[in-house]
Amino acid sequence: MAKKKKESKFKESIGLDIGSHSIKLVHLKKIHDGFKLLNYEIKSTIPEGLDYTPSDLSPDRFAPVLAGMFKSLKIHTRKIKHLVSSIGGDNTSIKQIKTIFLPDEELESALFFEAKKHLPISGAEMLLDYQVLSVEERTNNMNILLAATTKELLTEHSRILTEAGTAPGIVDIESLSVANCFAFNSYAEEGIYIILNVGAHKTNMVIYGPEAKFFARDIGWAGYSFTKEIMKKKNLSFEEAEKFKKEHGIKKVEKKGDSESLISLDITEKSTVEHIATEVKRSLRFYVKEAGSSDFRKILLVGGSAKLIGFPEYMEEQLNIPTEVYNPFVNLEMPEKFKDKQDPQLALALGLAMRPE
Repeated sequence: MAKKKKESKFKESIGLDIGSHSIKLVHLKKIHDGFKLLNYEIKSTIPEGLDYTPSDLSPDRFAPVLAGMFKSLKIHTRKIKHLVSSIGGDNTSIKQIKTIFLPDEELESALFFEAKKHLPISGAEMLLDYQVLSVEERTNNMNILLAATTKELLTEHSRILTEAGTAPGIVDIESLSVANCFAFNSYAEEGIYIILNVGAHKTNMVIYGPEAKFFARDIGWAGYSFTKEIMKKKNLSFEEAEKFKKEHGIKKVEKKGDSESLISLDITEKSTVEHIATEVKRSLRFYVKEAGSSDFRKILLVGGSAKLIGFPEYMEEQLNIPTEVYNPFVNLEMPEKFKDKQDPQLALALGLAMRPE
């Protein structure tokens, strides 16, 4: 993850966010001082009429949907020069560590042993990548970002791309791509930013700043949890609950003289939004202890549930940090037809498409 933007050699790029509920594809063109949006598409991978229960869904569902997206956007897969996609979930991990200065030829093998101590993936299965962020002048220590995944997960991801008719390109870890969308797209002042990528099944929490220690973790509550909560409370079907969620969010709903709130469940049961706020608070306490800094400037919400009515306000109130839905399109040149369709769930795909070689 670069602090200053590298010069990119590619003319066009594709960012591909294969989420558990939908695929987000962004097609960008490199222009002199940034990027122009050529096209994008968001396509559900859930067969019609099926409830979204990830354990019941086959991983084979992704490739045909992706192939259809390439076709509808008129993208010739054999001509793609710069495709960047991402992987995430339990079998990926990313952590910033500090180590003594080592020359390149010794660094990789030393980091493998270091990674086994810091990252929860067994050594035999582990694929490791790293980036030297800085070397401290006073101590000569190196700050390094370690990223790891399993061979199996990367093979499965590559298979989806190959079956959809394209060759796998650069593969990033999800949380890094979320940070990159912000880093490549915003002129961040000093300070620390908390980015919450609220997907279908999990929320990526990323703490990022130009000089800040990088931190990432997954929180197990997200869009699907909100829907399940509404289904249970209001005895609605999955489709009805999704519709209710989009219309009402987590705002209070008035009912004939008696007011009912989606966020005030009985004392024994925390709501989804309370779980997310609690986990973010816990992570921030841990971060302050580890990094020794608490200069938190903003919480930025991206992902499919970022726009839930009442969500930004609730997070701001609970954490006492200004919170907003992040607009990842802010510095993009774009055709008129996209001007009113700036969806925060495309942040990850945009971060991927903007990534230098």
